Amino acid sequence: MADVSHRGDIAHHPDVSEMRDRYARVLGGHDVALVDGPVFLTGLFCAISPWTIHFAANQPTLATHNLIMGIAIALLAVGFTVTPARMYSLSWAMCAMGVWMIVSPWVVGDSPDTGVILTNVIIGGLTFVLGLACTGAAAKEGRQPSTP
Repeated sequence: MADVSHRGDIAHHPDVSEMRDRYARVLGGHDVALVDGPVFLTGLFCAISPWTIHFAANQPTLATHNLIMGIAIALLAVGFTVTPARMYSLSWAMCAMGVWMIVSPWVVGDSPDTGVILTNVIIGGLTFVLGLACTGAAAKEGRQPSTP
């Protein structure tokens, strides 16, 4: 049986520099981890808002709209968490989704009341601001020079 208890120093391993670079990328590549949670919660609230604010019965098209938009926002948040390097280039889409959420009660809804308008404006504003935060983080990562 081979002696596997010997653990030598890997400083002279041929792939040590590549392993160190990968380790640094994995640990330091995600600057806005604190934004992912609020983005997910905003999407979740958007999806359930027709039933928590009680406008699903009198605004069925807007209820379906908020459910679909909420799922889309939550899926973006999951994507930001799982593959941040690829997904943060889509963070500008959250800004557009936020603006759309603000105007959607008048476009999709049928004579919305104050509660519906206020809910969508708050959700849209949060989505827009969080999208700006993600966009800023993506731009900051793009400006940093890569380490040799």
